[in-house]
Amino acid sequence: MSGDLLVAKGISKQFGGIEALSELSFEVARGEAVGIVGPNGAGKTTLFNCLLGLDPPDTGTVTFDGVRIDRLPVWRRSRLGIGRTYQRMELFMGMTVADHLLVAEQAATGTFRVWLDFLNRGGPTPTELLHVEEMLEMLGLADVADRPVDGLDLGHARLVELGRAMMGSPQLLMLDEPSSGLDADETARLSAILANVRSARETAVVLVEHDLQLVESSVDRLCVLNFGRMLASGPVDQVLADPEVRQAYLGTGG
Repeated sequence: MSGDLLVAKGISKQFGGIEALSELSFEVARGEAVGIVGPNGAGKTTLFNCLLGLDPPDTGTVTFDGVRIDRLPVWRRSRLGIGRTYQRMELFMGMTVADHLLVAEQAATGTFRVWLDFLNRGGPTPTELLHVEEMLEMLGLADVADRPVDGLDLGHARLVELGRAMMGSPQLLMLDEPSSGLDADETARLSAILANVRSARETAVVLVEHDLQLVESSVDRLCVLNFGRMLASGPVDQVLADPEVRQAYLGTGG
């Protein structure tokens, strides 16, 4: 890791007079995995949306890889090298697993053009197909590549969304509750895949997650939000032992 990849300074956001984020600053180093936890309503998803452009912050700046991005549209931020998953999956029913990854690859690299499809000249390139094949193998999805996503179990569907976020080789993956709805075996598989991705690609990861076991096995540093403010940040064991964190997040002062 060398230097910060993502830097957010003084981020504030209000909704109808309710302060969701208050002068929050946050950074992610290159190749680093950072977990974000906190009670419901702490501002975790709002922070994600402000960083990615879905909810522009009321105050503050966001810089990615040396470029200020807080005024850029979502697609521009994606093209710069940020991938994201959603707590509520956003898959396209009827499309196959492989097609999801192919469209994501083309969108990330800027090669997708609707007008080419109308001219029957929008077929994938050999390089794009190779990247899809590599992702299918990395995620263990090769055996369901041609299956429509609406026929998949939740565990496989979560992996499709993760794979889609990873197409185009982003420098930063932002994962919003990726284990939601998964059982223990599926969560363990997800943890192993994230470790493999970080090892193979040196991808930075920001993980919003309620499953502390997944967080502990997947991140280098833990941040705790509470009422839109940064309550604590540091090594996972140290942060979870903090009395304020235990009171706010774990519901215990001991």
